[in-house]
Amino acid sequence: MASWFRCCKAIALFLLFLWPPLSSSSEAVATVDVHAAKRLVSSGHRYLDVRTVEEFYKGHLENAMNVPYLFFTPQGKEKNPKFVEQVSLVCDKDDHIVVGCLSGVRSLQAAADLLNAGFRHVQNMGGGYAAWVENGFAVKKPQEEL
Repeated sequence: MASWFRCCKAIALFLLFLWPPLSSSSEAVATVDVHAAKRLVSSGHRYLDVRTVEEFYKGHLENAMNVPYLFFTPQGKEKNPKFVEQVSLVCDKDDHIVVGCLSGVRSLQAAADLLNAGFRHVQNMGGGYAAWVENGFAVKKPQEEL
């Protein structure tokens, strides 16, 4: 399991530095580690999970909101064209929001888009859900079927 998390981290770093649109548009996004994110969420910040619905239902942070940033299609990854609009339905632009995904890559881009759309208090959770789980923090998983 630990090797899977290391693999996710390696992929995230690879994409971060070799995907120019991501690195250039996200320079202003504040990234916090999972320990800081846990403290922020515990103190009232909202947690926005931008993974796909399928990823979200496999496990997520308690009280997380899910608005997918990307969809995985047979043609590849496609950005959710209504992402900001959908977030606006569940969050106000003055809300304090921690954005997370599996590894911190999608959430970094999503946080940049939210800041560009006028959301004022948005932070990215570095390491994502994988780092959250790796640190043994509580998650909500689907109940086992009987």
